[in-house]
Amino acid sequence: MPDQLLYAMEAGLNGLMAGVMYSLVALGFVLIFKASGIFNYAQGVLALFAALTLVGFQDGQVPFAHLINAVFGTELHHFGWRLPAIVAIALAAGVMVLLAIVIERYVLKHLVNQPPIILFMATIGMAYFLEGLGDIMWGADIKTLDVGLPQGINETVESVTGSLLGYGFFVDNLDIVASVVAALLVISLTLFSQYSKQGRALRAVADDHQAALSVGISLRFIWVLVWSIAGFVALVAGIMWGSKSGVQFSLSLIALKALPVLMLGGFTSIPGAIVGGLIIGMGEKLFEFFIGPMIGGATENWFAYVLALLFLVFRPQGLFGERIIERV
Repeated sequence: MPDQLLYAMEAGLNGLMAGVMYSLVALGFVLIFKASGIFNYAQGVLALFAALTLVGFQDGQVPFAHLINAVFGTELHHFGWRLPAIVAIALAAGVMVLLAIVIERYVLKHLVNQPPIILFMATIGMAYFLEGLGDIMWGADIKTLDVGLPQGINETVESVTGSLLGYGFFVDNLDIVASVVAALLVISLTLFSQYSKQGRALRAVADDHQAALSVGISLRFIWVLVWSIAGFVALVAGIMWGSKSGVQFSLSLIALKALPVLMLGGFTSIPGAIVGGLIIGMGEKLFEFFIGPMIGGATENWFAYVLALLFLVFRPQGLFGERIIERV
């Protein structure tokens, strides 16, 4: 088999793994949009805030230490213990649920039946607020996140591909774990959305707030529920991305890479978030491999957005999104 084809196959496989990481972020957008019709600009910052909180709990860091030290002249930094990863993850998940309750009570409750642009602007405000809150709580330095996930080359994949193809593929163990986690999340969320009472209520709220209220559905409960689930998904995405590249404030920018994923898969489709991520991930790697050298490289920075633009022109609802027809 030609070497170029083998290299392309390896690039495509790693692109699929990268696409799964994009999809983990896109899932949070889909959940919020399905429940309220809101494009949640703060989803990337939620992943950052969740990862910062997890590292802070795990390292026994004192929240707001810099602020406390500046006001009272103390030298507090750490409590002097380290929490097990599973305990820290549980506590961080609890914080995300608490954050969902606060967001519903102090923001969303006052914006029922407001135009979508008002809700969108509210999420922009929440994004900047949460980014500043994370900075004050846990500090702005780059943090290492280690929850025991395997990293490095997967020797099984390398040996199998080496024996079959004569060339061992490099696939990161963390990417494989992320793929399994993403698959489990999609299956769970799809079953929840389609077959549970709360999932059906969620779809009813998305269709019409007033109609849902008239049949006894608690809008406040549904919003707390869906923002809690989105917060948990953000925590999972924060763990994967934080383990891969460290927990830093640029982590919030992963939301920008999720936008083309949503445009391809559809804003209302949970499976579409995964399919869109796989297409974007593999497409950008193969495009860079085959076309990048001809045009100077660095195509991964813009390929996804150009592909998304084409979808907006020819299929604006995405591959799995619902076609909306309005009579005028």
